[in-house]
Amino acid sequence: MQINTTSFVSAPLTIAVVGLGKIGLPLAVQYARHGQRVIGCDINQEVVDNLNAGRSHIQEESELATDVPRLIRAGFFSATTSTQAAVCEAQVVVVIVPVAIDAEHVVNTAHIDAASRAIGDALQPGTLVIYETTLPVGTTSRHLRQLLEQTSQLQAGKDFYLAYSPERVSSGSVFHDLRMYPKVVGGIDAASTERAITFYRSVLDAEIIAMASTDEAEFVKLIETTYRDVNIALANEYACYADMHQLNVHAAIAAANTQPYSHIHTPGVGVGGHCIPVYPYFLFSNPLDHAQPGLADTAHTMLTLPRQARQINDGMAEYTIQRLEEVVGPLYQQSVLLLGVAYRGDVRETAFTSARLLQAALRYRDAIVYADDVFFNEDELKELGYTALPAGYEDRITAVILQCDHRAYHHFNFSPFSRCQVVLDGRHALRRAEIEAAGMHYLSIGDGTTLAVKNDNAQRLAKKTVS
Repeated sequence: MQINTTSFVSAPLTIAVVGLGKIGLPLAVQYARHGQRVIGCDINQEVVDNLNAGRSHIQEESELATDVPRLIRAGFFSATTSTQAAVCEAQVVVVIVPVAIDAEHVVNTAHIDAASRAIGDALQPGTLVIYETTLPVGTTSRHLRQLLEQTSQLQAGKDFYLAYSPERVSSGSVFHDLRMYPKVVGGIDAASTERAITFYRSVLDAEIIAMASTDEAEFVKLIETTYRDVNIALANEYACYADMHQLNVHAAIAAANTQPYSHIHTPGVGVGGHCIPVYPYFLFSNPLDHAQPGLADTAHTMLTLPRQARQINDGMAEYTIQRLEEVVGPLYQQSVLLLGVAYRGDVRETAFTSARLLQAALRYRDAIVYADDVFFNEDELKELGYTALPAGYEDRITAVILQCDHRAYHHFNFSPFSRCQVVLDGRHALRRAEIEAAGMHYLSIGDGTTLAVKNDNAQRLAKKTVS
């Protein structure tokens, strides 16, 4: 198949973006901003109807509120529930449909498989198909390629182009990240790689990095996210060591990171989100390995650090509750408030949030668990499985855990919590002086004050006994 680069770049493209979630919709808008005609595809009829009416369902990206209606009016963007109809018209198809793990950490490709079959049903010769969803290594070149070829009766590398380019952006800063981070691209062959690079140069302003294959490009994203998980686990182990030896891990890490080869992350009560706690499992739970005799067994014995990191980071919830118990004693029938159920600050998203693990650890001790989140109302919290703190119940709270560092919590008013003994700052985001001024103990993961607090409580109890 010969590439006609001139015509591909010079004429406006029709691009089908399959999946209009927190990443897919900003990508569609990014392409439309560059003068391309974009058809967004989503299975949710309400999402499609709202977008065609100029209303964005994604609130984290402020630019969408103005760009979506503007681009709809200008004819550069439209939305549909018919992936097949969009693919029929498209020269480029970009797929950003989620792949997740289940409760047993098994990779589930059902959604992206369905999307791929729909694409294959309408795929035209000469079309470029790019997957941006984070995937286990080999998924594009083997599994998804096979689905596309079977449904389209076309051959990848001969009748259509196939490439992989991982999304490398964060919810709430997608447009910024698209400008700042290099775009990693790999095709199933040289022609597919070149065509994908040509496309991205027409819609992005960032550097393009060409990889040798789709497998290598998939590997890049898994390395990125697993590195962060392992790094956070190391920081959390440092924090536990600091608490044991009455050291301040935050001060120590800050000093260590002034050395240019040290990049230690921040410890905390756990790791949440769509990426960091999920994608390591793509490395050591790759479903494609099971199709190759012997490879699954070999993979199971590899990558010991990512496996341990997952255990360490998920175990921080239990460690956090143990720290509380060192201050307040048994938590049986004690009321504890979780501040924030989102997986990170200032996002309305709860994927794999550490709040789940904290709540489970507290309930195991028969504590009474309440939750607050500035991004969710009482009914939404209930739907998510949490109990909102009723008005007037502030004086029943024994302990508060900052799970999520929403900016609204940085100056949280603790004065109504008259019986609260301790505030555990799980994200090192609160002002210690304000909390101690309210008569409460301040703890953070790795601040080394646990023993000091325990001794202080013992001294207070002794004074009360003597008097």
